Amino acid sequence: MTSEELRKKVEIALDEIRPFLQSDGGDISLVSIENDKSVKVRLEGNCVGCSVNQMTLKSGVEMTIKKHVPQIEQVINIE
Repeated sequence: MTSEELRKKVEIALDEIRPFLQSDGGDISLVSIENDKSVKVRLEGNCVGCSVNQMTLKSGVEMTIKKHVPQIEQVINIE
C-alpha cells in the first residue's frame, strides 16, 4: 500500500467517526502518518480538554482506523 493509499484509508476512517464527534461540538483532523504504523491526529472543538477524549481516542478513533487499516499500531492525539 502506498503512503497516499494509506492516507486515504485513514481519512475514510476519520470520516466514519467524525459525525459522532461533531454531534458533541468537536472534530478531528489527521496530522501525520509516521512509518506507516503510527497516526497522529488532533482533536478539535469541544473534544479539546474533554475528560473522555482519551477514551474516545482509544475506543472510537483507534479502533475505527485499525478496522480500515490493520497495519496501524497506534493513534496519538497531538494537542
